[in-house]
Amino acid sequence: MPAYWIARARINKPTAYKLYTDIAGDVIKKFGGHFLARGGDYKIVEGETIYTRHVVAEFPSMDDAVACHSSNAYQDAAANRKNGGGDVEIIIVNGI
Repeated sequence: MPAYWIARARINKPTAYKLYTDIAGDVIKKFGGHFLARGGDYKIVEGETIYTRHVVAEFPSMDDAVACHSSNAYQDAAANRKNGGGDVEIIIVNGI
């Protein structure tokens, strides 16, 4: 069953955040993920948010998505945003 990695982010330091995205995209692909949405235009139709960037990636399974997030390679990439590059909320949900 596919799983979806849904991320909402606020970019605080564009240069540091770009370092994160440049590396993280390749890591996601290595775990079988592919992007369905990555940035781009959006419209909030209900509720408020502090986030200005939205990403959806599809993985073969929940296990693959969680393994990607837990991997040293992803965590090394994420260090670029965790050190002030951006704030993020990541949710992994099973598809139907």
